[in-house]
Amino acid sequence: MRHIACFTVLIVLATPVFAEPFTAEHLVMIDRIGAPAVSPDGGTVVYPVRHTDLDADRGRYDLWISSVAGGDARRLTTHEANDTSPAWSPDGRYILFLSNRSDVTQVWRLPVDGGEAEPVTDLPLDVATFRVAPTGDKLVVSMSVYLGCDDLACTANRMAAEKGSKVTAKHYDQIFMRHWDHWLDEKRSQLFSIALNDDGTADGAPVRITLLDADVPSRVWGGNEEYALSPDGETLYFAARLRNGEEPTSTNFDVYSASLSRPGKPQNLTDDNEASDTAPIVSPDGRYLAYKAMSRPGFESDQYQVVLHDLRSGKKAVLTENWDRSPSAIAFAADGRSILMAAQDVGHKTLWQLGLDGAEPVKLVGGGTVGPFDVADDHIVYAMNSLTSPHELYVLDNDTGGSRKITDVASRTLADVEMGEYEQFSFEGAGGATVYGFVVKPAGFERGKSYPVAFLIHGGPQGSFSNNFHYRWNPQTYAGQGFAAVMIDFHGSTGYGQAFTDSISGDWGGKPLEDLKLGLDAALPQFGFLDGDRVCALGASYGGYMINWIASQWSDRFRCLVNHDGVFDNRSMYYTTEELWFPEWEHGGPYYLNPEGHEKHNPALYVDRWQTPMLVIHGELDYRVPVTQGIAAFTALQRQGIESRFLYFPDENHWVLKPHNSLHWHEQVNGWLHKYLGD
Repeated sequence: MRHIACFTVLIVLATPVFAEPFTAEHLVMIDRIGAPAVSPDGGTVVYPVRHTDLDADRGRYDLWISSVAGGDARRLTTHEANDTSPAWSPDGRYILFLSNRSDVTQVWRLPVDGGEAEPVTDLPLDVATFRVAPTGDKLVVSMSVYLGCDDLACTANRMAAEKGSKVTAKHYDQIFMRHWDHWLDEKRSQLFSIALNDDGTADGAPVRITLLDADVPSRVWGGNEEYALSPDGETLYFAARLRNGEEPTSTNFDVYSASLSRPGKPQNLTDDNEASDTAPIVSPDGRYLAYKAMSRPGFESDQYQVVLHDLRSGKKAVLTENWDRSPSAIAFAADGRSILMAAQDVGHKTLWQLGLDGAEPVKLVGGGTVGPFDVADDHIVYAMNSLTSPHELYVLDNDTGGSRKITDVASRTLADVEMGEYEQFSFEGAGGATVYGFVVKPAGFERGKSYPVAFLIHGGPQGSFSNNFHYRWNPQTYAGQGFAAVMIDFHGSTGYGQAFTDSISGDWGGKPLEDLKLGLDAALPQFGFLDGDRVCALGASYGGYMINWIASQWSDRFRCLVNHDGVFDNRSMYYTTEELWFPEWEHGGPYYLNPEGHEKHNPALYVDRWQTPMLVIHGELDYRVPVTQGIAAFTALQRQGIESRFLYFPDENHWVLKPHNSLHWHEQVNGWLHKYLGD
């Protein structure tokens, strides 16, 4: 693949004559496109689409197919089960996918030329992820098993016995007892190789390849991007972090290799790096292995570098040493002469091309948020969204550099819906640094009118609201209510260089708060329609922490506050959260060794200064920021007679995911804003 000139996708929205404002109902009901999979001949692309089933209070998934050349999309599956994770057989005759059509999730396949779906695997355990070997003669699948079991039946029988037991107690000899939203058990996610017959069905028992005490893929969201197969189908490369006493404080993932034909102890290829190594990819000719690598152990938001490992010579080279961005996804181009990368960049997430010589990466697509992508010989199919549009699929032509849209999924929900226009702006923030933000106008915007403001604060804290269509914190839901939304990418945000990201560690309540103050002060005169006297601030996770901090450190600025799953007390947070590497890095070590670092910006110490009405929201299954943090904040408010409300979800985690709960969340939040900002 040769270098391609930068191409920015501009989405121009024509407002319908009888447009209605965007609402939470629209947000919940939008059909959502998943990762694309391009056929071996490059002519078609298959992808999952999530449709909201309100009656069942869940999302359900079907597979769709589109021509890369354009034209109408075709729905492939209509089963009441979930059909996800499509992949092509190497000969292009079948589409393989995961489905829970039977009692357990298995790999199924569907003939492209027509016919009924049929199972490829028939295993007693759920298959979580899979990859098809390039040779087409085997699958690699992931399943959760007990390491002491010799076969899958042993795990299935043990699970059944535990389910039927009247003893519900669990025993733990080390921390990391729970993670994200569930308590851990003794099972481990492991990779298995499954031979395929000539007819494409499974042949014989699965063979466990990842012979390590580790979860492969990783908890909680690890997928098949964490493992890859060599072109000859003989070698498996995967990322893993050992599940031992150091796991709660360690970010040390390593890349391993293992033989599929002669299973044995995997070889650690990155043992020299104590930080994270992950997302291995193999060049089409099998010569190179590339992966993402951090350099600082214990820091989950360190910059990822792209490392190229020559499998013939054993030499390694860092290809992005002089590039100050952190790729989130990487893939070899079809010709193997470059690597494609998605990375955040100044409030956007863009697609880049990186030569194997380590030259400066070239931007291919910008101006929004690039999602999952897949490559063909002469084009790239990628998902893209923005503040005004959910994910749609686009194709980028390698020869012309031109990009065009090939799906129109969201129009089924948003055909007559008006989105608020947005604009990115910059200002001089803390320490004189250039800081960026976005303003989203209210729907039905009229010149000369002033509008109340929803001041949104992102989580992470190493994150970004960015030019992104968010399914939980979407500024268009506020724009549709008649509010303008303002979002600041304060010090610590990602996509502005690693030094900017690093600057929040040890300074949670310092420069970020200063940026928020300066950002709001800069936006008000620049966007004259913002009513500076009617502003409410809202945030989740670190954003919720900042709401608790603002309540004492900027106590006279806002008419109301919304704190979703926010940290209230840094001391109790340290002793009850699960991923301890995070607070130890952010606050300078364990609490018992450096209490001053944790107490430096601890909201719990200053509740006597609180005075602003606050809506506190928390989920029972949030083990990242435990529910007691929200209860404590609400107690502080109530005991001081400050108007407040506690919105509690017994069945939600750090996020609110169920459709009806999401609708209720928006109803309560919007009601709180209207109460204090006026209609």
